[in-house]
Amino acid sequence: MTAQPTTENRTAQLMDGSAVARRIVERTAARSAALVESAGVTPCLATVLVGEDPASVTYVKMKRNRCAKAGILSRHVPLPATTTTEELVATLTELSADPTVHGILLQHPVGPHIDERAAFEAIAPEKDVDGVTMRSFAAMGFALPGFASCTPGGIMRLLDAYDVDPTGKRAVVVGRSAILGKPVGMMLLARDATVTYCHSRTRELSSLVREADILVAAVGRPEFIRGADIKPGAVVIDAGYNEGNVGDVEFAAAAERASLITPVPGGVGPMTIAVLLEQTLDAAERLSGTSA
Repeated sequence: MTAQPTTENRTAQLMDGSAVARRIVERTAARSAALVESAGVTPCLATVLVGEDPASVTYVKMKRNRCAKAGILSRHVPLPATTTTEELVATLTELSADPTVHGILLQHPVGPHIDERAAFEAIAPEKDVDGVTMRSFAAMGFALPGFASCTPGGIMRLLDAYDVDPTGKRAVVVGRSAILGKPVGMMLLARDATVTYCHSRTRELSSLVREADILVAAVGRPEFIRGADIKPGAVVIDAGYNEGNVGDVEFAAAAERASLITPVPGGVGPMTIAVLLEQTLDAAERLSGTSA
């Protein structure tokens, strides 16, 4: 795809994450079928959910449905909300040792009474297809082989699909979470962008946003980024999802200034799941000794 903005009403071109993700899932399904035929190995993703938070239940169900489309088995492990850190760690350790499981996804958040970092670190690095362990984070930071955090990985794939080359561009990341803001900035830096990290407490945020050739909004606040602050011609990646299908960027106003912009929903979200499935297949190939 070529990153050319439309001229009608000076509205930005939408970055169709759903379409790009669909192609990734189709290729993953073809590779999965080939793995089954050549090695008799069916890729398997284990999803672990603590409690019954409605949003988390919906996300896990969506991921399991996508697994079926990609030819990947889905093993769901529901745990009660009263699960302790020790119990969760034991479950993840058991799944890590199970040779029939190739990828592990711990749906987060897991509840304030659980040490989430301890839980993440119980996932074997070779099965960390969601890119949440410290080892995966280090691999992203050093641009070494490993599993990317899925949302940042999906963002980079989306930029590539629309021929957006980060080289030499000023990238501004608004957000600093360990599985989104920080790693996407590292990935952009590895692609020769000049990266500025910002967050909800950054002073004079608007002036920094105005300098962004590539803006990644991942702060978790509805319409936190004003459309009037978008640099004309900028590429806007809205990784936020808030109640009412609202992102972190003031979409309508931003679309009048950007060249490319992701919709919410239908932009970053589908890419996150597609990368998760692709990385599960990558893990299955490596663990079965069939990867190139």
